[in-house]
Amino acid sequence: MIAWMWASMAFGADLVVLADEVRPVDGPVISQGAVLVRDGKIAAVGGQSDVDVPEGAVVLRGAVVTPGLVDGLTAAGLTGPYNQPQDQDHDEPGLPVAAALRAVDAYAPWDPLVDWLREHGVTTIASGPSPGSPVGGRTVVTSTAPGGGVRVADGMLVLTLGEAAKELEGSHSRMGSAAEIRQAFALAAEYRARRALPLADRAPVDLALEPLAEALAGERRVVVFARRADDLLTALRLREDLGLDVVLAGATEAYLVRDAIAAAGVPVLVGPPMARAWSSSGEAHNGTFENAALLAAVGVPIGFGTGYEAYVPKVRVVLFEAAIAAANGLGPERALRAATLGGAEILGIADRTGSLTVGKDADLVVFDGDPFEYATHVCTVIVGGQVLEETCR
Repeated sequence: MIAWMWASMAFGADLVVLADEVRPVDGPVISQGAVLVRDGKIAAVGGQSDVDVPEGAVVLRGAVVTPGLVDGLTAAGLTGPYNQPQDQDHDEPGLPVAAALRAVDAYAPWDPLVDWLREHGVTTIASGPSPGSPVGGRTVVTSTAPGGGVRVADGMLVLTLGEAAKELEGSHSRMGSAAEIRQAFALAAEYRARRALPLADRAPVDLALEPLAEALAGERRVVVFARRADDLLTALRLREDLGLDVVLAGATEAYLVRDAIAAAGVPVLVGPPMARAWSSSGEAHNGTFENAALLAAVGVPIGFGTGYEAYVPKVRVVLFEAAIAAANGLGPERALRAATLGGAEILGIADRTGSLTVGKDADLVVFDGDPFEYATHVCTVIVGGQVLEETCR
C-alpha cells in the first residue's frame, strides 16, 4: 500500500488527510477536518466540506492529525543502537574546545534509531554532539526521512556545563568548565578583530574559532546543555557577559530558577521528563514531571529536546515525554505546541514546519486517538509530503 502511494505521489497525485480532528497548532482545532498536500507542501487546511478532494488524490483517514513532532536537541543519527565504536560518532573525547566539529559530517540518516523516532511521529530533529566538551560542535537540523533531508546544515553551537563537562580532562570543576568557555570566546573576540584587518595582517581562517566569532556577532545561536540550577544561572551569566543568543537545554532544575530564565527571555528545550532521576551524577535528583508546566506558567518559550542516552534506549521519543508533561500541568494544547511549533521556533525553522499552515512542508502525523493517551497509536507519518509510515504503532 505504501509503495503504491509513493508511486502515485511521485507522478503528481495529491494527498488528502481526513480526520475527526485536525490540530493545526497555530489555530483552533477543526472538527471533521481535512489537510490537502500538493507537491510536498500543505495546500489547504479546513473543514471537510471546505477542502475539495481532487480527482485521483490519495485519501487517508484517521482520528487526529497534527504537525510532525520536533526534537530540538538529540544525538540520534550520531549515536547508534549497538554501543559499539563503529556507530558512536556523538562526541570527540579529550577536546575541551571542539567548535570546529559539524554534526552533519557524521549524521547517519538511515540509522535504526532515526527510524524509531519517525515511527513515533518525530519528523524533524536537531542532532548534535552529546554533552561533554565545554565548547562542543554544531548541530544539524534534518527531517527523519530515510536518507535525510537537511534543513539547517550548520546549526547551533553546543556548550556544556555541569558534570559531563567536569569529566573532560583539564576541567575538573564547574569553575574550570566555565573558564574554558570564557577563554575560548576571548580568543574568538581577538580572532574576530584580527580577521577585520587588511589582508596582509589578517589572521588565517581558524575553523575552531569561526563559530565562536559568529556567536559573538549574533550570527549563530548557542545552546547550553545544563541540568542543575546553578549551572543554568552560569549559562545566563555567560549570555549576559558575552552577548550571546542562548537556548537552554536539558534544564532539569530550570523550574527552580524559572523567574530568572523568564526575565532573560531565554527559551528552553526541556529535557525528557522521564529521565533517570537516579543517575550517578546526581544532576537529575531534583527532576519533576512539572518542569515544563512551571516554565510555561511564567512565560518561558519551550520546546522539547530529548538529549543523549549513554545506554538503552539511547534515544527518547518526544511524543512520550510530551505526554508526561501534558499530564503534569502543561496540558495537551501547550504540550502539542511545545512538541511542534515551539521546537521549530527555537530552531529557526518555523517558516517551514511545526504547524499545519498553508505553504509549509507537509510534515503530518495521523493518530487513531488522542495523541497523548497511552492507548493511542501513531498510524501514519508523512514527511515532506511523502507517506513514510502506515503501520499503527
